[in-house]
Amino acid sequence: MKTMEATDRVRKIPRQARSRASVDFLLEAAAQVLEACGAAGFNTNAVADRAGVSVGTLYRYFPNKASILHAVARRETEAHRQAVVEIATRGTGGLARDRAMIRAFIQAFAGRAQARRIAMSAMLAEVDHASLAAEFAEAEAGLTDARGRPLTRVQSFVLGRSIHGALRAAVLEGVDFLTSQEFEDELVRLARAYLGYEPRAI
Repeated sequence: MKTMEATDRVRKIPRQARSRASVDFLLEAAAQVLEACGAAGFNTNAVADRAGVSVGTLYRYFPNKASILHAVARRETEAHRQAVVEIATRGTGGLARDRAMIRAFIQAFAGRAQARRIAMSAMLAEVDHASLAAEFAEAEAGLTDARGRPLTRVQSFVLGRSIHGALRAAVLEGVDFLTSQEFEDELVRLARAYLGYEPRAI
């Protein structure tokens, strides 16, 4: 499948506050339609109806429903990235850094599970995965093992993709334990075992 260029995903790039607010409003309506109706009921007419605008207004910003799905997923991804970077740069409020980062990943997908699953599936089918991963490089920087040694680039890659892979699979498969304490604990256990920490209560 040919990857969509950035200019094809959003017909009108929102530069003014009013335009950005319009796009956010449309994306919120799109997420509501996805959650309520699923992929089968998702189309531009349904989004326009939910937003209370004409289809013509919708097309000013998005050329088709695929571009809307991609934009919904990108909005969720950016919110997720910002939460993780916040932890990496400003601290965790007393929570262990590894657990705080894992919890941020999980909470980014909490709520509206169906909408996120559909949007993420659409985006992952077309996105440049290297570019997507690069957006989280800041959050992965500075990780150390149990002895305080900085992780190598390869180690950071293996650890990060292990956690991301499990979370992504949980979202795409629609598991019922995504936001459970047990799932969080197992991801923390995985990370700490890889980093060389002694087995202990999580």
